[in-house]
Amino acid sequence: MSVSSPTRVLRDSSLSALAAGFVTVLVGFASSAVIVFQAAQSVGASQAQISSWILALGLGMGVTCIGLSLRYRVPVVTAWSTPAAAMLAATTTGLPLSDAIGAFVVCAVLVAIAGFSGVFEKMLGRIPLPLAAGMLAGVLLRFGLDTFVALKTQPALVLAMLAVYLLTRRLWPRYAVIATLLVGILVAASSGLLHLGGVTLAPARPAWVTPSFSFAALLGLALPMFVVTMASQNVPGVAVIRASGYQVPVSPVIGWTGALNVLLAPFGAFSLNLAAITAAICMGPEAHPDPARRYMAAVWAGVIYLVVGLFGATVVTLLAAFPKELVMAIAGIALLGTLGGSLSGALKDEGSREAALVTFLITASGLTLAGIGAAFWGLLGGALTLLVLRPRAAH
Repeated sequence: MSVSSPTRVLRDSSLSALAAGFVTVLVGFASSAVIVFQAAQSVGASQAQISSWILALGLGMGVTCIGLSLRYRVPVVTAWSTPAAAMLAATTTGLPLSDAIGAFVVCAVLVAIAGFSGVFEKMLGRIPLPLAAGMLAGVLLRFGLDTFVALKTQPALVLAMLAVYLLTRRLWPRYAVIATLLVGILVAASSGLLHLGGVTLAPARPAWVTPSFSFAALLGLALPMFVVTMASQNVPGVAVIRASGYQVPVSPVIGWTGALNVLLAPFGAFSLNLAAITAAICMGPEAHPDPARRYMAAVWAGVIYLVVGLFGATVVTLLAAFPKELVMAIAGIALLGTLGGSLSGALKDEGSREAALVTFLITASGLTLAGIGAAFWGLLGGALTLLVLRPRAAH
């Protein structure tokens, strides 16, 4: 396939594609930017470094959305890995920031290798999804609990957010998280909890952190991030593309997201992957009645990601102005669907249910041994349980 010509791009563009691209970015940022903020804080990133994370992620998503969509004339939407961000935010290993950056680099290299080599396509049916789902559910459990922990200190704020979420989830599910965030901001502002004095419109500046590599970061972060990104992000991302009736060469698409991620990791791009939920916005009839022209919705999403990334410093100061209860509540609410899906995926298969449950419980416990985080030990414990309980072959 050849890259779309400027004439074709102009002809295929439309107001509906622009609107779909805008909604895609809005849903992506509104639903999980706070989790990225928490993740960066948990590994010791400064305000300037956090804005660099937003810049690097915005550039990565923008370049891949635009480049891959124009290359294949298919709506290819990329995103940061929210589960990977949640894993970072939940980490209690006390690793230095440079070790975390080193883990990002290793994870990105593994994604690139899995993509370009064709291994990922071959692995699609062989990944132990119940264990990956159990690990992800264990990581996300804390966020779900934190929503209700925040009720102790700001009951009016959190109850209002929960009420709006449930109502909009029933009536307008696509906009439930955005509506919940807007109501949370309004309640916080009316209660004097929103401190916008330090918010200014300012461009982000890249902040390089030289990666360092440790065994603890490799096992505790890099490998679990790789597993969860591939199993819970790239697998459903491919499924959404195919379910929408599009064919795209999976191996180079995954490979290029990993390759660009390697370059951007020292600036804070922890994990780039195919989007699933937000991708569906660009692949439906709302983007354009003609499926052959919907790729422009992903292109517009990429352009908007670039703009948002360039003003990452503003995004960071805005998030810092929110009360911590609002951040805790919106993060938990935004991840409810992912947590529920993970638990369902973990426990669905009776043959691997106990192994997935062991993975979930170890990961949720926050266990740290030898400086290695709970996600790795959860996977290891689940794999051993699966091995021991595997039915013996009949003779």
